[in-house]
Amino acid sequence: MSDQPWNPLLRDQIAWHWTHQLRDRLDGLTDDEYFWEPVAGCWSVRPRGTGTAPVRVGSGAMTIDFAMPQPDPPPFTTIAWRLGHVIVGVLAARNAAHFGRAPTDYQSFEYAETAGDALAQLDAEYATWMAGVESLGETGLARPCGPAEGPYADHPLAALVLHVNRELIHHLAEVCLLRDLHLHTHRKTQETN
Repeated sequence: MSDQPWNPLLRDQIAWHWTHQLRDRLDGLTDDEYFWEPVAGCWSVRPRGTGTAPVRVGSGAMTIDFAMPQPDPPPFTTIAWRLGHVIVGVLAARNAAHFGRAPTDYQSFEYAETAGDALAQLDAEYATWMAGVESLGETGLARPCGPAEGPYADHPLAALVLHVNRELIHHLAEVCLLRDLHLHTHRKTQETN
């Protein structure tokens, strides 16, 4: 029996989820859904100069609510915030550290002003991530992550790929749930009017 090729299996884990359970559910995301705050005190992506979070960071017209260490309990976050986290913290920063993307972080990123622009950013970072993982081949998956991954520097890149897969599945499922909640909350409101 030959050695199992792990690279395609790791990519397929997230590609299958992306294609069959996730990306179509994000199509048609409206700005109303994107910025909807289902509870008071939500963290979100906001026009520069607005919001009440301890810190708002970003380099463009929009900023993301942010604080380190995170408050306890963590604040509830909007779809905009969750997509910002996935785009920047899960994908773009890793793409920069491992796959040649221009350097970025929460402070320097230009957050999307619309849901459509956020989905375009998500698609671009996801495509860069997937191409980068594919480029690792089998040998690259065994290579240490390096200093960009802090205390996990000595872990193999395969462990990072698995971590990113979990993060994408987890956070984007939350986005889908918020879309469902928005739909059902607003449907009831519309039916009573």
